[in-house]
Amino acid sequence: MNRRILWAASLLMITGAAARRGTVAADKPVQQDAVREEKPRKTSAADGFTVRVNHILESSPASKGEWGILVVDAATGQTLFEKNADSFFVPASNMKLFTTALALDKLGPDYRFRTTLETNGKLEDGLVQGDLILVGRGDPNLSNRKFPYDTKEEFDGPPERVLSELADQLMMRGVSQISGDIVGDDSYFPPQRYPDGWEIDDMVWDYGAAISAIVLNDNMVTVNVIPGEKIGETATTTLELPTPDFSVKNELTTIGAKEKGELRLTREPGASTVVVSGTIPASSPPHKLLLAVEEPAQNAASILAKLLAERGIKVGGKARANHDPDPAELSRTVLAEHLSLRLGDTVKLVNKISQNLHTEVLLRTAARQQGPWAAPEDLTKFPEPFYEKVGIASGDVMQTDGSGLSRHDMVTPRAVVTLLDYAQKQTWFLPYYLSLPVSGVDGTLTEHMKNAGMTGKIHAKTGSVAHVRALSGYADTASGRRLIFSFLSNNMGGTGHEAHEAIDSLCLAMVEEFNSPAVARKPVATH
Repeated sequence: MNRRILWAASLLMITGAAARRGTVAADKPVQQDAVREEKPRKTSAADGFTVRVNHILESSPASKGEWGILVVDAATGQTLFEKNADSFFVPASNMKLFTTALALDKLGPDYRFRTTLETNGKLEDGLVQGDLILVGRGDPNLSNRKFPYDTKEEFDGPPERVLSELADQLMMRGVSQISGDIVGDDSYFPPQRYPDGWEIDDMVWDYGAAISAIVLNDNMVTVNVIPGEKIGETATTTLELPTPDFSVKNELTTIGAKEKGELRLTREPGASTVVVSGTIPASSPPHKLLLAVEEPAQNAASILAKLLAERGIKVGGKARANHDPDPAELSRTVLAEHLSLRLGDTVKLVNKISQNLHTEVLLRTAARQQGPWAAPEDLTKFPEPFYEKVGIASGDVMQTDGSGLSRHDMVTPRAVVTLLDYAQKQTWFLPYYLSLPVSGVDGTLTEHMKNAGMTGKIHAKTGSVAHVRALSGYADTASGRRLIFSFLSNNMGGTGHEAHEAIDSLCLAMVEEFNSPAVARKPVATH
């Protein structure tokens, strides 16, 4: 008898612990009779998913990494499966889920960025007596992108199209001469071009472009590399948006068409010149190198000065940058203005193609509504009240940037799922949901899960930096059941292809095993 009572008490402790995890509803002690009459439990969807998860994660090379998994029912919040759900993982671009939600919540889907040409002097008889100032306020799309985004990224016109439109507005106002300088003013954001945790290699390429309140053509320049016509000739390099603040030293030699080329790029930190060297096979297609600009505000000022000269507008001064707030800013005269599209229309691009720079300016624009911050630490603390409102446990998000490029970012799978659950209940959920890549359809999931009936089943954000692969979002089963999930993997070896395959397999298992609609669980018998 004593053994039976002890066994029943142990079962009660286990059942109570499960109830606190949201898997069993139990408020009163379990009677011995109820325990004695319990029938063998049937295999559940959770059991089937567990078996498949174990098989996937115990196979090499997935077994060598660390995994965090959480799957819940979107309608009921019921936890269906968890593994290391409260452990920290580097999220990579899953961090964008947090930043874009924050931006939509704080700014609203109807928010528009404003970029202006202003003067600290006055305009008389076509003469601007003073400086012409390009004032950036974080618009990430001073470029030639086409909107709305529809399954792929498209462009229309030259990269400097918006700047050209501003220059045309000056001409329409009769401006023919500027006595002062052409100034790129990015003082709207306190200066911090590179957040903590970005690596030196990141800063060379477009995905690690310097952060500024002026974002012209994603603060990058495209270098086209074309082989010479004959073996031994130097290859040709051209810039799609020429600027005096960026140059290429070409040391690239053409080799035989059947030989293997080796293209090398060298760039010292802070340098505006890049060295392209090595070999390129004859008759090979042109290579595109997307390289970051070191000083975005200076670069924008130089390009604007060039556009003005092309329109016959004379400039007495030089092109320069300004990073410090002007106490007399409110007394300036606005000469031209550009308003962006709605945030709800442009956020789609951010998550679909995982655009780092755009995410960073969204974080800073949202924070800037409360005024300038004094230090980078103040910026990274800005989202904390939002995460508290979302219901994320204190300390479950350690954030040092907005995009996830920083290796110092840390989140738990539970924090991700809590955020996604909050988002689905907000008025801005539709643009947020539509911004996520769709399996087998678009964005960074275009080539993933095209088979086994998975096309269109997953709306989720990918994440990828060295040794990190992640996918979090929403899944729809054949029965119409919606799931919220977060799959985070760290310390993965290889090229990352194997981790992507493992995550795709997890998605398939999740959609198949949890296909049945959620059923409200009956409380455990108490009498």
